[in-house]
Parts: sequence; C-alpha cells; structure tokens
Amino acid sequence: MQDDLLALAGQLGQQLSKAGHLLALAESCTGGWIAQSVTEIAGSSAWFDRGFVTYSNAAKIAMLGVSDSTLQAHGAVSSQTASEMVAGALRHSDADIALAVTGIAGPGGGTAEKPVGLVFIAWQRRGQPCHCIEQHFEGDRHAVRRQTVQKALQCLLDEYVQAYISDS
Repeated sequence: MQDDLLALAGQLGQQLSKAGHLLALAESCTGGWIAQSVTEIAGSSAWFDRGFVTYSNAAKIAMLGVSDSTLQAHGAVSSQTASEMVAGALRHSDADIALAVTGIAGPGGGTAEKPVGLVFIAWQRRGQPCHCIEQHFEGDRHAVRRQTVQKALQCLLDEYVQAYISDS
C-alpha cells in the first residue's frame, strides 16, 4: 500500500470520526482497493460501515439496485450508473456518506466514446444531492486504478474539509 493513499485514508478517517459519520463504498473498476485503503487504518471500524464490489452489471443491479434500463441506456461506465451506485450504497447501509467509482481501467474495453482511463466518481451524503465527476486518467491498468483510488479519497476529504469551512 502506498504511503500517499494511506495518508489520504487516514485524513478522511479523522474527518469522518470528527463528524461522527460512517462511510460506505461501491466499487467497480477499483475492485475493493478503496476499501483496502481505508481498512489499513487502525480504528477504521469506527467510521467505515461496508463496501460493495460490484464488478458485473448483475452485481450492480442485485447489490445496489442500479436500474437495468440505466445500464442499457448509458452503460456501466457513466455518470448515471455512478450516481445510482452511490445511492444504492446509502440505501443498503447505515452510512452517512457513500462513494462510488466505475470506469475503464484497461488495457481493453475502451471505445472512442469511452476510452481507457475514463472514470466516474460519485459521492453523496444521506439526504443531500449526489456529486459526480468525470475523470480521464493516463497509464496502464494499475495506474488508472491507483489514480482512481487517490482521486476518490481526495474528493471525500475535500467534501469534509469544505463542510467544516462552511460550518465555521
């Protein structure tokens, strides 16, 4: 595990603990790497509720309630699917905030419209609107997945830092 990912996970854990919040994850292209990062932090059971690794469309439907019509219309790698994944993670957990990632890590699977390195990261606090961003990462499969983990953790950390600033 890389030190920068552990540092981000540790900082996120501190913010979640401070807020008294629990986290849930819904991962596709990262295959549980975000959950691995957060559970490397001692005491993470105080702020990490659960993770869903939903690599297949069938798993996205069964475990998170992603709509088959969304998958048919937009594909597994889309803002719509990422948003439904994050909403499903909240629905099927006790978490206060959830994070979802879906993308094309490569080396195959990319198209002109959806190239290798395309990733959608969504996060949502319970009772709040969903945030979803589109990212384009460079490199091999490992690099794309690693950058996804890093960016996803950073997005959640920024969410908590921003909330702290606006509450002050």
